[in-house]
Amino acid sequence: MLEVLRRATGYLEQHGSGSPRLDAELLMAHVLGLRRLDLYLQFERPLSDPELAPYRELIARRGRGEPVAYLVGRKEFMKLDFEVTPEVLVPNPDTEPLVLRAIEWTRARGGPVRAVDVGTGSGCIAVALAHYVPAVSVCATDVSAAALEVAGRNAERLGVGERVAFTQGSLLEPVGGAVDLVCANLPYLAAGGSYPTEVLAQPRQALFAGPRGSELVVELLEQAPARLAPAGAVLAEIDPVLVEDVVPVAERLYAGHRFHRDLGGQVRLLEAWKS
Repeated sequence: MLEVLRRATGYLEQHGSGSPRLDAELLMAHVLGLRRLDLYLQFERPLSDPELAPYRELIARRGRGEPVAYLVGRKEFMKLDFEVTPEVLVPNPDTEPLVLRAIEWTRARGGPVRAVDVGTGSGCIAVALAHYVPAVSVCATDVSAAALEVAGRNAERLGVGERVAFTQGSLLEPVGGAVDLVCANLPYLAAGGSYPTEVLAQPRQALFAGPRGSELVVELLEQAPARLAPAGAVLAEIDPVLVEDVVPVAERLYAGHRFHRDLGGQVRLLEAWKS
């Protein structure tokens, strides 16, 4: 097994993977039905042809830029295991600060909280928030029916199906009544830019917002004040280059705002609140 992993790592490194050894091990564990850590106890294990054939196919597909999460059908996010398909964005660690802030905000609020997750995709934000804060109920929206099916399965499998409701529609349009917290990881890539193959392998409607990339985030910020309960807030993930686009909107429509940084130190999260 160890020699196969070495060769696979070299191949993926040559084909642009940013984490070739990790990718090779994750795909090997998937084929063998093991945990990744268990591989280290079986490095001397010989591999049969029925094991090698699917592994080689997965390595070839990874070399062509397919995300590992799509190849194995799952991705860990906030220490929870999410089903992932090509119908949804792959949950990204850079979104975890949004969820951590949402958890902190809802716990500080106290009592029942009604939250909305706009553009839910895999449901990772809505499901993680409901998992870690039992007092919260979440309405999760998406324009994609296929994405909502994936998100619904994740909510049921992770035990929060009764507190996360899914509805199809654009931004806050399908949500009725006042809400306390709006969370959103909306498309924020600018159309026409140059992006890695692994990014472009994900659903385009979940990636691109328009010529600038800020269009959907700005539209959400404009919609939200009329829907927020007193002292309600918006948490919106953004690209760092979009700060200058969202600041004027936040200053015009909200009592206050601030930014939070992601794990790499980049400005990634806008928090804006009503008085």
